[in-house]
Amino acid sequence: MKSNKLRMAVQATAAMAVLGAAGHASAFDFKAGGYDASVYGYARLNATYDIDENLATSRGTRSANYSQINTSGADEPTGIFGADAVQSRLGVKVMTPEDVKVVVEGDFRGANGTSNSNLRLRHAYGEYHGVLMGQTWSNYNSFVGNTSQLDFDGIPGAGGYQSRSTQVRYTTGPLSLSLEQPSQSIAGGAPTKDSLPAATARFEASQGAVGYSAGAIIRQVAYDTGTNDDSTMGYGVFVAGKIGVTDMLSVQGAFNYSDGANAYLYRSGSNFAGDDAYVDGSGSLKTITGYGGTIGASLDTGNGGSVNALYGMTSLDLGDAVSAGAYATSPHEKNQMVAVNYQWTPVKHTMMGVQYAYHKTELENGDSGNGSRVQFAAQYNF
Repeated sequence: MKSNKLRMAVQATAAMAVLGAAGHASAFDFKAGGYDASVYGYARLNATYDIDENLATSRGTRSANYSQINTSGADEPTGIFGADAVQSRLGVKVMTPEDVKVVVEGDFRGANGTSNSNLRLRHAYGEYHGVLMGQTWSNYNSFVGNTSQLDFDGIPGAGGYQSRSTQVRYTTGPLSLSLEQPSQSIAGGAPTKDSLPAATARFEASQGAVGYSAGAIIRQVAYDTGTNDDSTMGYGVFVAGKIGVTDMLSVQGAFNYSDGANAYLYRSGSNFAGDDAYVDGSGSLKTITGYGGTIGASLDTGNGGSVNALYGMTSLDLGDAVSAGAYATSPHEKNQMVAVNYQWTPVKHTMMGVQYAYHKTELENGDSGNGSRVQFAAQYNF
């Protein structure tokens, strides 16, 4: 029974990740002319109380923002409350008579990182017999090692990119290969140039009481000022896993390593993408290495309730970049998060949750800062 439960959980997690709507239960299903369509989504309230200083991102959803943690030791406002509903989501899935799946989904976090309520495109893709084209979760990504928590932006060091990209992907059994729109960041704001797509591979499966995933990415890092230019290759790898210790208790986690691919080291740098490389005194690109990971445990308390505890971190090796003068001020080198939450289902298709989280960031020069907060969420799925 434990084996079957874990296998179903891993498969359900993967399926919901593809749809980008974890926990949805389609309420509007209809068929016409051989088409099978469904409308899904949820309405969600996020509310936070920042105990030490204002951590909430300006993009909405009340997510913690590491760039807003004060590292200077100066006094900051304390006891800050805020709430919004912009994480709310709406999606459509269609299966055509020819066996083509089409998914279009958005939320109200705001386009281009704004905090207004404009519809933001999350997923838009078609898939036929293992061939996927469009925008959805990066293939360099896994949710197998994730521990359930309430912060929409997630925990530092989660497995892979944990975000969406435009791509062409082929999946056969547990193996997926893709070419994707690359993401890169160069220290000091050097103008980046994309000349090649990012190439990824992922293997994800389960056996008995264990679910596991491994991924790799390689892509070009390049800059071009019109006068000077250079390029190099960066790569990243991750492993993630989940073990069902008992029918009620699971332990899960992930580990990542990057050399010149820190844009894919989740929540590194000042908040999301760490720098991949820097330009040295001769105009050559030098890659920056980094690593990160998570560990967590989930306990099913029965009657629709669960307790989850988790820790995550990322760390970049920025010493050479700083020595080369790539930064005007000391950059963010390490991010950490510890959280514990309780989630419950008072009625079907409804989730309530409360979470305490502690966030810490450290600069390359040794300065650091931290903040703690309490978050409440209410999500109504359809």
